[in-house]
Amino acid sequence: MNHPSKGVLRTPHAYPASALPPGVQPLARPTPLLKAQSLAFLMFEKPDLTACETFLTDFGLHTVERNAQLLLMRGSGPQPCIYMARRGRRARYLGAAFTVAGEAELALLEERAGARRLTPGEIPGGGAGVELTDPAGKLLWLVSGQREPAPLPLRPPLNSDSNCYGQLRRVNRTVRPPLEPAAVARLGHVVVQTVDFATMADWYMRHLGLIPTDVQYLADGSPNLTFFRLDLGDTPADHHCFVLAGGIEEKYEHSAYEVVDLDALGQGQNVLRANGHRHLWGIGRHVLGSQLFDYWCDPDGMEFEHYTDGDVFTASHETHYVPLELSGIWAWGHDVPASMGVKKDLGTVFKIVRLLRQGSLSLARLKLLGRAMGTPRPWL
Repeated sequence: MNHPSKGVLRTPHAYPASALPPGVQPLARPTPLLKAQSLAFLMFEKPDLTACETFLTDFGLHTVERNAQLLLMRGSGPQPCIYMARRGRRARYLGAAFTVAGEAELALLEERAGARRLTPGEIPGGGAGVELTDPAGKLLWLVSGQREPAPLPLRPPLNSDSNCYGQLRRVNRTVRPPLEPAAVARLGHVVVQTVDFATMADWYMRHLGLIPTDVQYLADGSPNLTFFRLDLGDTPADHHCFVLAGGIEEKYEHSAYEVVDLDALGQGQNVLRANGHRHLWGIGRHVLGSQLFDYWCDPDGMEFEHYTDGDVFTASHETHYVPLELSGIWAWGHDVPASMGVKKDLGTVFKIVRLLRQGSLSLARLKLLGRAMGTPRPWL
C-alpha cells in the first residue's frame, strides 16, 4: 500500500564558490591583517559566579581560579583557560579571545587597528595581548605566549571499538563508559547574531584572517549566515570556530565545547539532567559541520553545546554556498526548539519597529528572514 508523502525529504544543495547559481552573491573577502591560530577563550559577565561554576563543572570544565569577582575555567586540553566570567549586574557575553603567532602581530594591530595593549595580569595564563572592539561593541582579544598547563587525563574514544554491520571490531569485550560529566577537551566555536551582517563579516575576516567554509544565503541571493574557520594552511582546521548570523539584534547565540565521543555526549547528558540543569536540544547531528550535538542552558539561560565528530578542512577547501533554511540546521534528532528561534512577543515587535525606523533593517529583508526561518521541517 502506498502512503501519501507529507513533503519532500531533502537537504539544501551546497554550491562551490566556483559554480554559484545565478543571483547568488559571493561573500567578499578582505585582505586580512593577520591569521589567528586558535580560539582561546570566551569572556562573560555573570551576576552569580557560584551558580555559573556549578553548571560549568557539571558540564565538564575545571576551575582554574575563583574569587568574588572572577571565574576562570579550563578544559582538559593544554589551554590555561577557555571560559572567563567577571561578576556583574547582568548576564551577558563580552567577547572572544584568539591566539596569534607573536609580538609582530600584536604590534601590527596596535599600529593598523588602534588596538589597546593588555597587561599580562589581564590575560589568563599571562603572556601578551591587545584588545579591539568589534562594530557591535563586543571585545576581541588577540593573545600570545600564554603559559600552557599540563593536559588533564581523558579516556580514549570508544568509536574505534564500535561494532557495525559487516565490521566486528569488538569481540569478547564490552563497552562500559563511565557515568560522569562529559569531560570538555577544548573550546570549539562561538555563534553570534548581528543586525549588520556584511559589516561584521568583513571586520572579523579582516582582523582574524578567517575563511568562510559555508555561506548561507537568503532567497534574494544575499549572504546572511556564515560558518568561518581558521586559516591554518595545510593543517586541518575545524569547519567553524566563529559563526555569524544576520538577524534582528546583537546577540550571543551559543558556544560549543568538544568532548571525546558520542558516549561522552550521552553520559554527560545523564549527569546534567540528574543535577537539575535545563536541557535545550539534542542529541542530534548537524548538517553544516556534521557534528553530533547536545545543547544546554546555564543558570542565566545562555546556551552551551557539547559536540563531537565535527568536520575539518585545510585552507585549500573551497567555500560553499547553501540556501538558508531552518531545516538545514540538523540532519536528525528532535525538531529545533522554538526557544532557539525568534520570540513572538511584544519585545520582538519593538525591536523590529526600532530597526525599521533607524533604517538598519528593511521590510524586504525582514520578509526574507521570516521566509528562511519560518518552517523548520514541513514534512513532519
